[in-house]
Amino acid sequence: MEMTATLFDSIINTSQDCVFWKDKDRRFIGVNKAFLDYYGFDSADILIGKNDEDMGWHSDPEPYKQDELRVLSGMSTYKVQGKCIIRGEERDIVASKRPLYDGDKIVGLVGSFVDITDVLRRRNVSEHAQVIYTIDKLRKYSFFDKLVDEISLEEILDPLTGVLSRAYATQFVQSLIDEHIPFTFTMLDLDNFKFFNDNYGHSAGDKVLITVSEKLAEYTDGYALAGRFGGDELLLIDLHNTDPEDKRSFFERLYSDSGVIRIRLDFDNGSSYVTATSGSATYPSDGDSFDKIFSLVDKMLYLGKSSGRNCYNIYDDEKHRDIEITKLANQGIFTVMSKLRQSLDAADDLGEKLKLALPHIVGYLQVEDLYYVGRDGRMRAVAYADFDEEAADIAELCREDVFSENTLEQVEKRSPDFCAALKKNGFESVMTVRVRRKDEVYGYLVCAVKRSMRIWQENECAILYYLAGLL
Repeated sequence: MEMTATLFDSIINTSQDCVFWKDKDRRFIGVNKAFLDYYGFDSADILIGKNDEDMGWHSDPEPYKQDELRVLSGMSTYKVQGKCIIRGEERDIVASKRPLYDGDKIVGLVGSFVDITDVLRRRNVSEHAQVIYTIDKLRKYSFFDKLVDEISLEEILDPLTGVLSRAYATQFVQSLIDEHIPFTFTMLDLDNFKFFNDNYGHSAGDKVLITVSEKLAEYTDGYALAGRFGGDELLLIDLHNTDPEDKRSFFERLYSDSGVIRIRLDFDNGSSYVTATSGSATYPSDGDSFDKIFSLVDKMLYLGKSSGRNCYNIYDDEKHRDIEITKLANQGIFTVMSKLRQSLDAADDLGEKLKLALPHIVGYLQVEDLYYVGRDGRMRAVAYADFDEEAADIAELCREDVFSENTLEQVEKRSPDFCAALKKNGFESVMTVRVRRKDEVYGYLVCAVKRSMRIWQENECAILYYLAGLL
């Protein structure tokens, strides 16, 4: 069989290993799909022509540079253990590399690696070992009924969480499609996962993953299988809730009284709320192939992340077909800042500036309106002229330039009048920023949402703070 470019792409992109190839100057020429998924890239364009140092993937890049220089001199390396930084977290990997030749001349290198972080943690932290799905539970599904007689259960399950590993979860999905069995595929991204590792240690991050995986599997026992896609992303393959009403009801329960997410976990050195952002799509009503279903799920997940996280999005063709991830991604913080400055340069009056800023704030923060509390202590909406609420004690709440809370607990303690105004209008989460004129506090910008436990990201706080500086 002749090795065509199409055949090569098919082979390389079905590999579970992250594969890459570079030129003689150690600059990326190409990578496979597993590599893109691992780093969370939509395409290879972001790294073509760059080296590892440009991408900032190693806390100490020199050993990796020297390793690749040895490969470019004619050596090969096999299963060398190292570390890389993925989405702010240092992960353990095992990599192999060899030279690329054009005749007798070395023109670059090719390499591959696999993530072994969870395997190492499982070995070192034996108390974390758990098996969620037994052989008997998996036998209920025809795909696993045959598989468990051929390979070990340990190979099928994720070593840290005890739910399905990514490889076998995706194979199970493909088997359902091959058999034309309807199902709803959901991805759950644990919100601010880096926060747990940074503030409470990696054992806390492991506890979050283990706890949520276990609770998700128990909550959906009998009609769905949970899995771990990788890092802080979990998945759910639901064979029961495939109709629109059933899906809405399921997610409402999942995000309210299931005890799976929106829960508080205690760690050795503190405690914190755990939330997740979810995106889902259904086969075959939304798509007739794995790639189509996965792309829709990815779109819904991205939409949730850009809408403040801690929420779910169920794909609806009429509502979501025209949403493009690239357009959402292009609404970056610097783009919005630039548009805000350009818009506000044309106005001198505070009220006019707020009206000009409103579309940018609503679009970026995914809120319904922007509110302003002036020196008279009243909160007024920019868009709704009839909105006028007493918020006289807001200064007690806003002791810092920026305040945000995903519940109203601290608001009620510090500023009962302001809290009452928020609750009266159904608001459950709030972010405020002080507006200054020289050294004097002139007023307060307020973003408030009705969804419980909206998580305000650092970039969102930065946008509102930037706007306050322009007023």
